[in-house]
Amino acid sequence: MPRVRSAHLSIAELEGLLESRRARVAKFEKQRARLARKLETLDNKIISLGGSAHVAAARGTRVGRIGRGGRAQNAVSLPETLVRVLAKQGGPMAVKDIVAAVRATGYRTTSDNFRAIVNQALIKDKRFIQASRGNYAMKKSA
Repeated sequence: MPRVRSAHLSIAELEGLLESRRARVAKFEKQRARLARKLETLDNKIISLGGSAHVAAARGTRVGRIGRGGRAQNAVSLPETLVRVLAKQGGPMAVKDIVAAVRATGYRTTSDNFRAIVNQALIKDKRFIQASRGNYAMKKSA
């Protein structure tokens, strides 16, 4: 849209220009919201099929984000999700398998390297033990 020299316009003409631009912005915002919902659906399908957040991010999408950005919100924290996954398994699991099981529960993340986050949580939380290299299990209660 070419710039209009405002020095020669009346206040009514300026208000008309502002109103037409506001209407266009509102139209584009509605279109953007509609496309964002479609994109989030596709991102969730990618993740459910084993795709990762960093692959989607390389394409310019924002996996797990709601609206205009921010962190993904989960009903249950990552450590609690890890407890549920490892308790259900009953024995040691590889970090790779733990990550897949956590994602299968519906846990959402915006991390480009979610595996490292899971690994840190397993090391930090005293409810888990390292069974062998790269394998973790629930600590046995005394």
